[in-house]
Amino acid sequence: MKIGGLLKFTLIDFPGRPAAVVFTQGCNFRCRYCHNPELVYPHMFAEPVAEEEIDAFLKRRQGTLEGIVVSGGEPTLHEDLPQFLAKLKGMGYATKLDTNGTRPEVLKQLIQGKLLDFIAMDLKAPLEKYSLITGVDFNPAVLRESMKLIVESGLGYEFRTTYDKEVLTDADIAAITQLTDGKHYRVQECLPVAKEKAALKVLHTEL
Repeated sequence: MKIGGLLKFTLIDFPGRPAAVVFTQGCNFRCRYCHNPELVYPHMFAEPVAEEEIDAFLKRRQGTLEGIVVSGGEPTLHEDLPQFLAKLKGMGYATKLDTNGTRPEVLKQLIQGKLLDFIAMDLKAPLEKYSLITGVDFNPAVLRESMKLIVESGLGYEFRTTYDKEVLTDADIAAITQLTDGKHYRVQECLPVAKEKAALKVLHTEL
């Protein structure tokens, strides 16, 4: 996989588990409020971090970390995601996937392969506004398919929306909430760029 960064420790990104976050490069959305363009736009990509470096770090943290979050970008764009998750499971880690839900066929493969313990899916906007918010045209029916797979998976899960008041309204949040049961839905405020950059550790230093 093309790995663009690593958050070495977090207590908030994987519910109930101390974890690390692996960030993949590449995304099929162009969201207007995106604060990690270096993971989205190819011309802004840094040199990918060698997977062997990530492996070495995670092996050293066995027994300290309990979970690994694979985030992005959009991780399901990477064909070797199943192999990467299987490797994490082989190290004894619980795995969480952050996804935009646009590749339900990949979600199905990962769920059936028992490669995930938790799934977080972003709901960017009310379905009728998705193309406006994400900057791409696609059939929002795939989102409903992904949501159904997640709800019926038997895994821990949440749906979430990043609330940028310059992009979404209170009415939009209410409409998105109606897509869920409300119990597994979370709204998170859009972080200022400086704070989000501080959280994303782009790896140019030794792990």
